Amino acid sequence: MKLPIFSLRHEINRLASRAEPFGGRAGEILSAAAFAEAEREITAWPGYMPTPLVALSGLAEALGLGAIHYKDEGQRFSLKSFKALGGAYAVLKVLRRELARKGTQIDGVQELLADRHRTATKEITVCCATDGNHGRSVAWAAQMFGCRAIIYLHAGVSIGREAEIAAYGAEMRRVAGGYDDSVRIVAEDAAVEGWFVVSDTSWPGYEEVPAWVMQGYMVMADEMSRQWPEPEAPTHLFIQGGVGGLAAGVAGYFWRVQGAGRPRTIVVEPEQADCITRSILAGKPAPVPGDVETFMACLAAAEMSPLAWEVLRPTVDDALIIADDCAAETMRLLANGVAGDRPIVAGESGCAATAALIAACGNEAVREALQLGPNARVLLIGSEGATDTEIYRSVVGRTPEEVAGAV
Repeated sequence: MKLPIFSLRHEINRLASRAEPFGGRAGEILSAAAFAEAEREITAWPGYMPTPLVALSGLAEALGLGAIHYKDEGQRFSLKSFKALGGAYAVLKVLRRELARKGTQIDGVQELLADRHRTATKEITVCCATDGNHGRSVAWAAQMFGCRAIIYLHAGVSIGREAEIAAYGAEMRRVAGGYDDSVRIVAEDAAVEGWFVVSDTSWPGYEEVPAWVMQGYMVMADEMSRQWPEPEAPTHLFIQGGVGGLAAGVAGYFWRVQGAGRPRTIVVEPEQADCITRSILAGKPAPVPGDVETFMACLAAAEMSPLAWEVLRPTVDDALIIADDCAAETMRLLANGVAGDRPIVAGESGCAATAALIAACGNEAVREALQLGPNARVLLIGSEGATDTEIYRSVVGRTPEEVAGAV
Protein backbone atom coordinates (compact mmCIF):
# COMPACT_ATOMS: atom_id res chain seq x y z
CA MET A 1 0.00 0.00 0.00
CA LYS A 2 1.32 3.43 -0.93
CA LEU A 3 1.22 5.79 2.03
CA PRO A 4 1.00 9.59 1.82
CA ILE A 5 4.10 11.76 2.05
CA PHE A 6 3.85 14.16 4.98
CA SER A 7 6.00 17.20 5.63
CA LEU A 8 7.92 17.38 8.89
CA ARG A 9 10.81 19.01 10.70
CA HIS A 10 13.41 17.02 12.63
CA GLU A 11 15.51 18.34 15.50
CA ILE A 12 18.15 16.39 17.43
CA ASN A 13 18.46 16.85 21.18
CA ARG A 14 22.16 17.56 21.70
CA LEU A 15 21.57 17.50 25.47
CA ALA A 16 20.49 13.85 25.55
CA SER A 17 22.89 11.44 27.22
CA ARG A 18 22.56 7.69 27.53
CA ALA A 19 25.54 7.72 29.85
CA GLU A 20 23.73 9.86 32.42
CA PRO A 21 22.55 7.62 35.27
CA PHE A 22 18.96 7.69 36.45
CA GLY A 23 18.78 9.94 39.48
CA GLY A 24 18.57 13.54 40.59
CA ARG A 25 15.15 15.18 40.42
CA ALA A 26 13.93 12.54 37.98
CA GLY A 27 14.99 9.81 40.37
CA GLU A 28 13.04 11.43 43.17
CA ILE A 29 9.73 11.83 41.36
CA LEU A 30 9.81 8.69 39.17
CA SER A 31 11.33 6.24 41.61
CA ALA A 32 10.45 2.56 41.89
CA ALA A 33 8.62 3.30 45.14
CA ALA A 34 6.55 6.07 43.50
CA PHE A 35 5.63 3.72 40.68
CA ALA A 36 4.68 0.91 43.08
CA GLU A 37 2.30 3.20 44.97
CA ALA A 38 0.69 4.51 41.78
CA GLU A 39 0.26 0.99 40.43
CA ARG A 40 -1.25 -0.28 43.68
CA GLU A 41 -3.83 2.50 43.81
CA ILE A 42 -4.74 2.78 40.12
CA THR A 43 -5.18 -0.94 39.56
CA ALA A 44 -7.72 -0.95 42.40
CA TRP A 45 -10.04 1.52 40.64
CA PRO A 46 -13.34 0.16 39.32
CA GLY A 47 -13.00 -0.99 35.73
CA TYR A 48 -9.21 -0.93 35.60
CA MET A 49 -7.59 -3.09 32.98
CA PRO A 50 -4.53 -2.58 30.78
CA THR A 51 -5.33 -0.94 27.45
CA PRO A 52 -4.46 -2.97 24.33
CA LEU A 53 -1.06 -2.95 22.64
CA VAL A 54 -2.07 -3.48 19.03
CA ALA A 55 0.25 -4.97 16.41
CA LEU A 56 0.23 -2.94 13.17
CA SER A 57 1.94 -5.46 10.91
CA GLY A 58 0.48 -4.00 7.72
CA LEU A 59 1.76 -0.52 8.52
CA ALA A 60 5.16 -1.92 9.49
CA GLU A 61 5.48 -3.70 6.16
CA ALA A 62 4.33 -0.65 4.23
CA LEU A 63 6.98 1.48 5.99
CA GLY A 64 9.74 -1.12 5.75
CA LEU A 65 10.07 -1.57 9.52
CA GLY A 66 10.52 -4.70 11.59
CA ALA A 67 7.51 -4.20 13.87
CA ILE A 68 5.05 -1.54 15.05
CA HIS A 69 2.92 -1.80 18.18
CA TYR A 70 0.30 0.83 19.08
CA LYS A 71 -0.76 1.51 22.67
CA ASP A 72 -4.48 2.25 22.34
CA GLU A 73 -5.33 4.68 25.17
CA GLY A 74 -8.69 5.35 23.55
CA GLN A 75 -9.88 2.41 25.66
CA ARG A 76 -8.71 3.77 29.03
CA PHE A 77 -11.66 3.52 31.46
CA SER A 78 -14.57 5.56 30.08
CA LEU A 79 -12.37 8.60 29.46
CA LYS A 80 -10.82 7.55 26.13
CA SER A 81 -7.36 8.90 26.96
CA PHE A 82 -4.18 8.30 28.94
CA LYS A 83 -5.06 11.31 31.11
CA ALA A 84 -7.30 9.02 33.19
CA LEU A 85 -4.14 7.74 34.85
CA GLY A 86 -2.49 11.04 35.73
CA GLY A 87 -5.09 13.62 36.70
CA ALA A 88 -7.28 11.17 38.59
CA TYR A 89 -4.33 9.77 40.52
CA ALA A 90 -3.30 13.31 41.49
CA VAL A 91 -6.84 14.02 42.75
CA LEU A 92 -6.61 10.93 44.93
CA LYS A 93 -3.26 12.06 46.33
CA VAL A 94 -4.59 15.57 47.02
CA LEU A 95 -7.56 14.16 48.91
CA ARG A 96 -5.35 11.87 50.97
CA ARG A 97 -3.04 14.77 51.79
CA GLU A 98 -5.82 17.14 52.80
CA LEU A 99 -7.68 14.55 54.87
CA ALA A 100 -4.42 13.73 56.66
CA ARG A 101 -3.99 17.41 57.49
CA LYS A 102 -7.40 17.23 59.15
CA GLY A 103 -6.41 14.14 61.13
CA THR A 104 -7.89 11.41 58.91
CA GLN A 105 -5.46 8.87 57.50
CA ILE A 106 -6.54 7.04 54.32
CA ASP A 107 -4.90 3.67 53.84
CA GLY A 108 -5.95 3.26 50.23
CA VAL A 109 -8.41 4.14 47.53
CA GLN A 110 -10.95 1.58 48.72
CA GLU A 111 -11.79 3.77 51.72
CA LEU A 112 -12.79 6.63 49.43
CA LEU A 113 -14.67 4.36 47.07
CA ALA A 114 -16.65 2.98 50.04
CA ASP A 115 -17.93 6.51 50.82
CA ARG A 116 -16.56 6.46 54.36
CA HIS A 117 -15.27 10.00 54.11
CA ARG A 118 -17.84 11.73 51.87
CA THR A 119 -18.71 14.32 54.50
CA ALA A 120 -15.09 15.47 54.51
CA THR A 121 -14.28 15.09 50.82
CA LYS A 122 -17.32 17.05 49.64
CA GLU A 123 -15.83 20.10 51.39
CA ILE A 124 -12.70 19.89 49.20
CA THR A 125 -12.62 21.55 45.78
CA VAL A 126 -10.15 20.57 43.07
CA CYS A 127 -9.71 22.61 39.92
CA CYS A 128 -7.65 22.67 36.76
CA ALA A 129 -7.24 24.15 33.31
CA THR A 130 -7.58 21.80 30.36
CA ASP A 131 -7.48 21.33 26.62
CA GLY A 132 -10.04 18.58 27.22
CA ASN A 133 -8.64 15.28 28.41
CA HIS A 134 -6.94 16.31 31.66
CA GLY A 135 -10.08 18.10 32.83
CA ARG A 136 -12.16 15.04 32.10
CA SER A 137 -9.81 12.95 34.26
CA VAL A 138 -10.00 15.41 37.16
CA ALA A 139 -13.81 15.67 36.92
CA TRP A 140 -14.18 11.88 36.75
CA ALA A 141 -11.99 11.41 39.82
CA ALA A 142 -13.86 14.10 41.75
CA GLN A 143 -17.13 12.33 41.05
CA MET A 144 -15.64 8.94 41.97
CA PHE A 145 -14.01 10.12 45.20
CA GLY A 146 -16.69 12.57 46.32
CA CYS A 147 -15.20 16.06 46.04
CA ARG A 148 -16.12 19.18 44.06
CA ALA A 149 -14.45 19.94 40.71
CA ILE A 150 -14.20 23.21 38.79
CA ILE A 151 -12.75 22.96 35.29
CA TYR A 152 -11.46 25.96 33.33
CA LEU A 153 -11.71 25.87 29.54
CA HIS A 154 -9.97 28.28 27.19
CA ALA A 155 -11.54 29.56 24.00
CA GLY A 156 -10.14 26.77 21.82
CA VAL A 157 -11.76 23.85 23.68
CA SER A 158 -14.61 22.39 21.66
CA ILE A 159 -18.21 22.30 22.86
CA GLY A 160 -18.13 18.52 22.53
CA ARG A 161 -15.23 18.21 24.95
CA GLU A 162 -16.93 20.62 27.35
CA ALA A 163 -20.04 18.43 27.37
CA GLU A 164 -17.98 15.29 28.01
CA ILE A 165 -16.38 16.89 31.08
CA ALA A 166 -19.62 18.38 32.40
CA ALA A 167 -21.20 14.91 32.30
CA TYR A 168 -19.08 14.02 35.34
CA GLY A 169 -20.71 16.74 37.43
CA ALA A 170 -17.95 19.36 37.25
CA GLU A 171 -18.61 23.10 37.24
CA MET A 172 -17.39 24.55 33.93
CA ARG A 173 -15.82 27.99 33.48
CA ARG A 174 -14.82 29.53 30.16
CA VAL A 175 -11.92 31.99 30.04
CA ALA A 176 -10.38 34.09 27.29
CA GLY A 177 -7.07 33.24 25.67
CA GLY A 178 -5.30 29.92 25.25
CA TYR A 179 -4.37 26.99 27.46
CA ASP A 180 -1.48 28.72 29.19
CA ASP A 181 -3.69 31.71 30.01
CA SER A 182 -6.23 29.37 31.60
CA VAL A 183 -3.48 27.76 33.70
CA ARG A 184 -2.58 31.15 35.18
CA ILE A 185 -6.20 32.15 35.78
CA VAL A 186 -7.13 28.94 37.60
CA ALA A 187 -4.07 29.28 39.84
CA GLU A 188 -5.02 32.85 40.74
CA ASP A 189 -8.64 31.92 41.50
CA ALA A 190 -7.64 28.89 43.55
CA ALA A 191 -5.34 30.97 45.73
CA VAL A 192 -8.22 33.31 46.54
CA GLU A 193 -10.89 30.63 47.04
CA GLY A 194 -8.85 27.99 48.87
CA TRP A 195 -9.22 25.38 46.11
CA PHE A 196 -6.60 22.83 45.16
CA VAL A 197 -5.12 23.04 41.67
CA VAL A 198 -4.55 19.68 39.97
CA SER A 199 -2.34 20.64 37.04
CA ASP A 200 -0.23 18.51 34.74
CA THR A 201 2.26 21.34 34.30
CA SER A 202 4.52 22.80 36.97
CA TRP A 203 5.73 26.27 37.89
CA PRO A 204 8.00 27.65 40.64
CA GLY A 205 6.63 26.52 44.01
CA TYR A 206 4.17 24.08 42.41
CA GLU A 207 5.71 20.70 41.68
CA GLU A 208 4.17 18.12 44.00
CA VAL A 209 0.93 17.62 42.08
CA PRO A 210 2.47 17.52 38.56
CA ALA A 211 4.89 14.91 39.90
CA TRP A 212 1.93 12.78 41.00
CA VAL A 213 0.42 13.15 37.52
CA MET A 214 3.62 11.82 35.92
CA GLN A 215 3.75 8.97 38.42
CA GLY A 216 0.33 7.86 37.24
CA TYR A 217 1.56 7.74 33.66
CA MET A 218 4.25 5.24 34.66
CA VAL A 219 1.48 2.66 35.02
CA MET A 220 0.90 2.87 31.26
CA ALA A 221 4.64 2.49 30.61
CA ASP A 222 4.75 -0.62 32.78
CA GLU A 223 1.76 -2.09 30.95
CA MET A 224 3.54 -1.62 27.64
CA SER A 225 6.68 -3.21 28.98
CA ARG A 226 4.74 -6.27 30.09
CA GLN A 227 2.69 -6.46 26.88
CA TRP A 228 5.58 -6.09 24.42
CA PRO A 229 5.42 -9.32 22.36
CA GLU A 230 8.65 -9.19 20.38
CA PRO A 231 11.67 -11.25 21.51
CA GLU A 232 13.76 -8.06 21.54
CA ALA A 233 12.85 -4.76 23.21
CA PRO A 234 11.51 -1.76 21.27
CA THR A 235 14.16 0.29 19.51
CA HIS A 236 12.03 3.43 19.09
CA LEU A 237 9.35 5.22 21.12
CA PHE A 238 7.19 7.86 19.41
CA ILE A 239 5.24 9.92 21.96
CA GLN A 240 3.17 13.10 22.05
CA GLY A 241 4.60 16.33 23.47
CA GLY A 242 2.13 18.83 24.96
CA VAL A 243 3.44 20.20 28.25
CA GLY A 244 5.67 17.13 28.52
CA GLY A 245 4.12 15.20 31.40
CA LEU A 246 3.23 12.08 29.42
CA ALA A 247 6.58 11.94 27.65
CA ALA A 248 8.42 12.47 30.93
CA GLY A 249 6.46 9.80 32.79
CA VAL A 250 7.05 7.20 30.07
CA ALA A 251 10.63 8.14 29.17
CA GLY A 252 11.51 8.34 32.86
CA TYR A 253 10.13 4.86 33.45
CA PHE A 254 12.23 3.37 30.64
CA TRP A 255 15.28 5.34 31.85
CA ARG A 256 14.92 3.79 35.31
CA VAL A 257 14.18 0.25 34.11
CA GLN A 258 16.39 -0.03 31.00
CA GLY A 259 19.06 2.61 31.51
CA ALA A 260 21.22 3.13 28.43
CA GLY A 261 19.30 0.36 26.65
CA ARG A 262 16.05 2.32 26.60
CA PRO A 263 14.36 2.96 23.23
CA ARG A 264 15.24 5.96 21.12
CA THR A 265 12.65 8.49 22.28
CA ILE A 266 11.08 10.81 19.72
CA VAL A 267 8.71 13.53 20.93
CA VAL A 268 6.04 14.64 18.45
CA GLU A 269 4.62 18.17 18.35
CA PRO A 270 2.38 20.30 16.09
CA GLU A 271 3.96 23.10 14.08
CA GLN A 272 2.00 25.67 16.05
CA ALA A 273 2.86 24.32 19.52
CA ASP A 274 6.46 23.09 19.55
CA CYS A 275 7.44 24.19 23.05
CA ILE A 276 9.50 21.07 23.82
CA THR A 277 11.47 21.43 20.60
CA ARG A 278 12.14 25.09 21.32
CA SER A 279 13.30 24.14 24.79
CA ILE A 280 15.67 21.50 23.40
CA LEU A 281 17.19 24.08 21.04
CA ALA A 282 17.43 26.72 23.77
CA GLY A 283 18.80 24.37 26.42
CA LYS A 284 16.08 25.39 28.86
CA PRO A 285 12.27 25.66 28.90
CA ALA A 286 11.33 28.12 26.17
CA PRO A 287 7.80 29.32 25.31
CA VAL A 288 6.11 29.50 21.91
CA PRO A 289 5.18 33.10 21.09
CA GLY A 290 1.74 33.89 19.76
CA ASP A 291 -1.22 31.65 19.03
CA VAL A 292 -0.73 27.89 19.52
CA GLU A 293 -4.14 26.76 18.27
CA THR A 294 -3.85 23.47 16.41
CA PHE A 295 -6.05 20.69 15.07
CA MET A 296 -4.18 18.44 17.54
CA ALA A 297 -6.08 20.25 20.26
CA CYS A 298 -4.73 18.44 23.31
CA LEU A 299 -1.16 19.30 22.30
CA ALA A 300 -1.82 23.04 22.13
CA ALA A 301 0.68 24.12 24.80
CA ALA A 302 2.83 27.24 24.55
CA GLU A 303 4.98 26.37 27.56
CA MET A 304 6.35 23.02 28.68
CA SER A 305 6.39 21.93 32.31
CA PRO A 306 9.73 22.76 33.97
CA LEU A 307 9.39 19.57 36.01
CA ALA A 308 8.97 17.49 32.85
CA TRP A 309 12.06 19.22 31.44
CA GLU A 310 14.15 17.69 34.23
CA VAL A 311 13.33 14.26 32.80
CA LEU A 312 13.15 15.04 29.09
CA ARG A 313 16.42 16.97 28.81
CA PRO A 314 18.59 13.82 29.03
CA THR A 315 16.11 11.26 27.67
CA VAL A 316 14.50 12.71 24.52
CA ASP A 317 16.70 11.90 21.55
CA ASP A 318 14.75 13.67 18.81
CA ALA A 319 11.77 15.91 18.16
CA LEU A 320 9.53 15.71 15.11
CA ILE A 321 7.23 18.60 14.25
CA ILE A 322 4.27 17.87 11.98
CA ALA A 323 1.48 19.80 10.27
CA ASP A 324 -2.19 19.54 11.17
CA ASP A 325 -3.14 17.88 7.88
CA CYS A 326 -0.84 14.95 8.73
CA ALA A 327 -2.94 14.21 11.80
CA ALA A 328 -6.27 14.36 9.98
CA GLU A 329 -5.10 11.98 7.25
CA THR A 330 -3.62 9.59 9.83
CA MET A 331 -6.93 9.45 11.70
CA ARG A 332 -8.47 8.13 8.48
CA LEU A 333 -5.61 5.69 7.84
CA LEU A 334 -5.91 4.19 11.31
CA ALA A 335 -9.70 3.99 11.03
CA ASN A 336 -9.43 2.04 7.78
CA GLY A 337 -6.46 -0.08 8.81
CA VAL A 338 -3.38 -0.42 6.61
CA ALA A 339 -3.02 -3.69 4.68
CA GLY A 340 -5.27 -5.69 6.98
CA ASP A 341 -4.40 -3.97 10.26
CA ARG A 342 -7.15 -3.76 12.85
CA PRO A 343 -9.11 -0.46 12.58
CA ILE A 344 -8.26 1.94 15.41
CA VAL A 345 -10.25 4.90 16.69
CA ALA A 346 -7.66 7.65 17.19
CA GLY A 347 -8.42 11.28 17.99
CA GLU A 348 -6.70 14.39 16.69
CA SER A 349 -3.84 14.20 19.20
CA GLY A 350 -3.96 10.45 19.65
CA CYS A 351 -2.80 9.81 16.09
CA ALA A 352 0.13 12.27 16.22
CA ALA A 353 2.81 9.70 17.02
CA THR A 354 1.70 7.52 14.11
CA ALA A 355 1.57 10.52 11.78
CA ALA A 356 5.13 11.45 12.71
CA LEU A 357 6.37 7.92 12.07
CA ILE A 358 4.78 7.89 8.61
CA ALA A 359 6.26 11.32 7.89
CA ALA A 360 9.72 10.24 9.06
CA CYS A 361 9.71 7.11 6.92
CA GLY A 362 8.67 9.16 3.90
CA ASN A 363 11.72 11.41 4.23
CA GLU A 364 14.92 9.51 3.42
CA ALA A 365 17.19 11.87 5.34
CA VAL A 366 15.06 11.66 8.49
CA ARG A 367 14.56 7.91 8.11
CA GLU A 368 18.33 7.42 7.97
CA ALA A 369 19.00 9.80 10.84
CA LEU A 370 16.49 7.98 13.06
CA GLN A 371 17.67 4.53 11.91
CA LEU A 372 14.19 3.49 10.85
CA GLY A 373 15.08 0.38 8.91
CA PRO A 374 14.00 -3.27 8.76
CA ASN A 375 15.36 -3.94 12.25
CA ALA A 376 13.41 -1.12 13.87
CA ARG A 377 10.82 -2.16 16.45
CA VAL A 378 8.58 0.84 17.07
CA LEU A 379 6.33 1.59 20.03
CA LEU A 380 3.64 4.17 19.20
CA ILE A 381 1.55 5.96 21.82
CA GLY A 382 -2.08 6.31 20.78
CA SER A 383 -2.81 8.87 23.49
CA GLU A 384 -6.55 9.33 22.89
CA GLY A 385 -9.56 7.96 21.09
CA ALA A 386 -12.49 10.01 19.83
CA THR A 387 -12.67 12.48 22.70
CA ASP A 388 -14.88 14.72 20.55
CA THR A 389 -17.20 12.44 18.61
CA GLU A 390 -18.48 15.13 16.23
CA ILE A 391 -14.99 16.20 15.20
CA TYR A 392 -14.06 12.56 14.73
CA ARG A 393 -17.08 11.85 12.52
CA SER A 394 -16.45 14.97 10.43
CA VAL A 395 -12.84 13.94 9.76
CA VAL A 396 -13.19 10.18 9.33
CA GLY A 397 -16.67 10.09 7.78
CA ARG A 398 -17.88 7.46 10.25
CA THR A 399 -18.72 7.42 13.92
CA PRO A 400 -16.28 5.93 16.45
CA GLU A 401 -18.74 3.09 17.00
CA GLU A 402 -18.83 2.27 13.29
CA VAL A 403 -15.04 2.16 13.11
CA ALA A 404 -14.74 0.06 16.28
CA GLY A 405 -17.46 -2.27 15.01
CA ALA A 406 -15.43 -3.03 11.90
CA VAL A 407 -12.85 -4.94 13.97
